[in-house]
Amino acid sequence: MQAPPSSRGVAVVTGGSAGLGRALVRTLAERGWDVAVLARGRDGLAGAVRDVAATGRRAVGVVCDVSEHEQVETAADRVEELLGPVEVWVNDAMTSVFAPFLTTAPEDFERATRVTYLGFVNGTRAALRRMVPRDRGQVVQIGSALAFRGIPLQAAYCGSKHAVVGFTESVVTELLHQGSSVHVSMVHMPGMNTTQFGWVRTTLPKHPQPVAPIYQPEACAAVVASVVDRPRRTTWVGESTIGTILGNRTVAPLLDRYLARSGISGQQTDQDASTMVGENLWEAVPGDHGAHGEFDDRSWRSSPQIWALLHRRALTGVAVGAAALTAGLLARGTRR
Repeated sequence: MQAPPSSRGVAVVTGGSAGLGRALVRTLAERGWDVAVLARGRDGLAGAVRDVAATGRRAVGVVCDVSEHEQVETAADRVEELLGPVEVWVNDAMTSVFAPFLTTAPEDFERATRVTYLGFVNGTRAALRRMVPRDRGQVVQIGSALAFRGIPLQAAYCGSKHAVVGFTESVVTELLHQGSSVHVSMVHMPGMNTTQFGWVRTTLPKHPQPVAPIYQPEACAAVVASVVDRPRRTTWVGESTIGTILGNRTVAPLLDRYLARSGISGQQTDQDASTMVGENLWEAVPGDHGAHGEFDDRSWRSSPQIWALLHRRALTGVAVGAAALTAGLLARGTRR
């Protein structure tokens, strides 16, 4: 199959059947990418493929559990067979358990870690095995503010995201040592209004919710797409992400005490947990659940920081122009 002339290439999104991944699949397709979606749920895969087709781009959905490296390799072969060489690979697939550490079943903790951490390892390996010999391509790791600051009830998720950072830093140094032209980027996210909170495994009495402020997934997907357009090493998305990361670097003990007081109640709504749609830890939840969760009325569609990320080039030009004007005025004043 030959790509249409206007195609920008082939992008892979793991976990692209729902949540942020689903929003990113649509965003990349709208920007001219042919998109391959890797996920477990057939209904969500079919919906994502329809989203891409609606933009006029090509799509393929591959059933894949990213925690199994053989499945990821097979999926990558399938994508390149159907669509062509992969130019962009986005690791986004995740799952989690909302529970205190001591009441989390060991097998559930390990399962969340295998998907959320080893899924990134497996995806990165599959991508680099194809990109490095061609000396081109980009891997994007979807990270989190929780890659830098652990919070209560999410030890498996926070530990996995911390691990992704260390793993990615190691890979980047190896690519630099080799003189490779392949880029690896990390984009760290705030709390988002995604499907995660409707199907996460939980032992809590109330329905889980993201830590406020809550951002719509499309706003965050737009930032990821901008990183695909202009690769950069690390990007923090949202004012809350910046505050969390910088705060943890400067006042970690204070954050420990604050989160001990507010972190558990702040991650639960007033609804009973029985109102959730199911659990996706071990099996996909049937149905096409789209990108959004249940918090549209409280979610930000953008923010000043996200606007600035999406207009970096223009802002840089303004800053350079202002600096040049200032330098000219100072020089003129000195001559006088």
